[in-house]
Amino acid sequence: MRSVLVANPKGGCGKTTISTNLAGAFARAGWVTAIADGDRQMSSLNWLERRSDDLPVIHGFDWTKGIGKVKKSVDRLVIDAPAAITPKDFRILLKMADSIILPIMPSAFDQVAAVTFLGKIETLKPIRKNKKPVAVVANRVKMRSRAARSLIEFLEQFNHSPVMTMKETVIYADAAETGKSLFDRRDQTSRELQAAWAPLITYVD
Repeated sequence: MRSVLVANPKGGCGKTTISTNLAGAFARAGWVTAIADGDRQMSSLNWLERRSDDLPVIHGFDWTKGIGKVKKSVDRLVIDAPAAITPKDFRILLKMADSIILPIMPSAFDQVAAVTFLGKIETLKPIRKNKKPVAVVANRVKMRSRAARSLIEFLEQFNHSPVMTMKETVIYADAAETGKSLFDRRDQTSRELQAAWAPLITYVD
């Protein structure tokens, strides 16, 4: 099993959007896939409840009250970490993860919060030794905008160029309403967006 931890202590940065779409990509590729939802809002689990039976199966685990066990049959596990995750809980989840995804929005508040978080977790031995790599994802980015350029330049100062840039679009929200991921859609625009995910999927898989 390969597991991916999607974490950022700041709420509203896109953890669930990345978690559900990454799980959708894994399931569409034929892997036995599961999402472990640690957030009290249970957005990932609510998304799974809206998912129809004709879509690739994604299993859900409720970790809002504690970290549980994962069936041996699971090939790919995506952990949707809670906002304001404590250092203790992060260290526990870190032991389970093969890689970490850190979503960042193009705003000064998000950038400062993300860099503070990076500074803390990079002192942990598995990350410091690069045994647990961290992939930064620039989320809700208006391409070729000043905010996009500012975010890229900001991250490069800390040697964390984004592995993937998620374009700001309503497609993610539209898909989520019916429990779909980007990879469950077959329209041309969605196919173009799917291609942008290739670097992240390759990175974590």
